[in-house]
Amino acid sequence: MGPLLKRIRKDRGAAIVEVALTLPLLLLVSVGIFEFGRAYQTWQVLTNAAREGARIAILPGSSDSGVRSRVVSYMQTGQLPEATNAGIDITHNAPIDTGMGTAMGSQVTISYPFSFIVLQPVARLVVPGGSLGSPIVMAASAMMRNE
Repeated sequence: MGPLLKRIRKDRGAAIVEVALTLPLLLLVSVGIFEFGRAYQTWQVLTNAAREGARIAILPGSSDSGVRSRVVSYMQTGQLPEATNAGIDITHNAPIDTGMGTAMGSQVTISYPFSFIVLQPVARLVVPGGSLGSPIVMAASAMMRNE
């Protein structure tokens, strides 16, 4: 038996060990990229829903129920599963600094509980009983000048 064949036999199990050590890390990084992309998309939907609510809130004769229904509708269209559980705070006639003085406006603030699909259960396994695996409260706000 040549020295090359002996070396191949010695290194045969090393590749399996390397894969066993690096594959979970590679999968965790890949899942993290997908999860944070989903979190960013959710934040964008919340920001746009707050803008839509503020657009409705500045109209003369608008009601809080109309603003809330528009915000919830936008969030449901954006595929947010718990849109009805979001906290929606509407403030009318709030002073806005325009840079050239102040004007009166309306502000809509949305609070939404966001849960990671894979990372939070993994965090609960690592730190059982801690707050590490609980949902993150995302918030978005929009303010517009009254018409």
